[in-house]
Amino acid sequence: MSSNTAGESATVARLRPFASTIFAEMTELAVRHDAVNLGQGFPDSDGPPAMLEVARQAIAEGRNQYPPGRGVPELREAVARDRAARYGTEYDPDSQVLVTVGATEAISAAVLGLVEPGEEVVLIEPYYDSYAAAIALAGAVRRTARLVPDGDGFALDVDSLRNAITPRTRMIIVNSPHNPTATVLPRADLVAIAELACSHDLLVLTDEVYEHLVFDGHEHVSLSTLPGMYERTVVVSSAAKTFSVTGWKTGWVCAPTRLLDGVLAAKQFLTFVAGGPFQPAVAYALNNELGWVEQLRKTLQHKKDQLSVALAEGGFDVRRSDGSYFVCADITPLGETDAAAFCRALPERIGVAAVPVSVFTDHPEEWNRLVRFTFCKREETLARGVERLHRLR
Repeated sequence: MSSNTAGESATVARLRPFASTIFAEMTELAVRHDAVNLGQGFPDSDGPPAMLEVARQAIAEGRNQYPPGRGVPELREAVARDRAARYGTEYDPDSQVLVTVGATEAISAAVLGLVEPGEEVVLIEPYYDSYAAAIALAGAVRRTARLVPDGDGFALDVDSLRNAITPRTRMIIVNSPHNPTATVLPRADLVAIAELACSHDLLVLTDEVYEHLVFDGHEHVSLSTLPGMYERTVVVSSAAKTFSVTGWKTGWVCAPTRLLDGVLAAKQFLTFVAGGPFQPAVAYALNNELGWVEQLRKTLQHKKDQLSVALAEGGFDVRRSDGSYFVCADITPLGETDAAAFCRALPERIGVAAVPVSVFTDHPEEWNRLVRFTFCKREETLARGVERLHRLR
């Protein structure tokens, strides 16, 4: 029978589970019901004005053609300088730093370039949805460890990670500060991951896009700084969350040369290069605007507290947010048991959009009580959302 039967999707089987995303669905519902979109994690205000001006100047000065394949030198140098200053890890900007089209491409390129078909990649549930898609693209096999409730937050179940590793495992993907649970993994959990990676000779991809956005005295520790980890760790970060420019899609990878070569081999045939005029602007921001980032962190701390209080007053059981853009809340006290159904009804019910945490897992039944809300919005946007959340009472 022909594979082009009318009405049947021609999408390859390994990508069919990723044909649509919860973000598109919730955004459509938000638009339909004129709801405040506290579901999708992007700010509705711009980054540092001086950084934006550098981008405008770059366009005006003709930096509009292909930049170098690895990224413009000034951005690679700024990334290397920043990692050395803040973490003490040294990367050669010419051979160990790669500019990508956002962190999402960096993650996909790392999996495609370093994991063979049939090898296994371990994720920690819940996990950002692009990880699973990248593994499917590579023809690799997804296995999962998990976060578990720990007081009003979450902690890594180290035994589940240990049990997820098999002789076929090639890589562990770690995200901290964590999307969607807002967990910042403590040093003890990261040491446990590092010990398992070293003892099993595994690669680790660490997604650190929220590295600057930690709250309440928590500390972000990069896995690359722990004993035995520099040589086996691929570090991914981005300008998107740090400088509030999610639409610029400017990310980067730092890794030892033998690993970065694999990432580059895949990346250059995905998009070839990232957007030229944005790269000198991000370089400027890394060199000059970290004070702006610290003020952003303080502002987000306040907004996080504001939203957490509003959710509690609305009847939710609110989880602690240690970092990122997000707060998670349990719907059980509201008499609800199905977070997906709750989120689909919420835009029409009170005019707020949110995302069920269950869509970020392989075991939705274990997470079907939690909803993720974002607070990375302007004061007036967040205030409108908070006012509507009070209607749940």
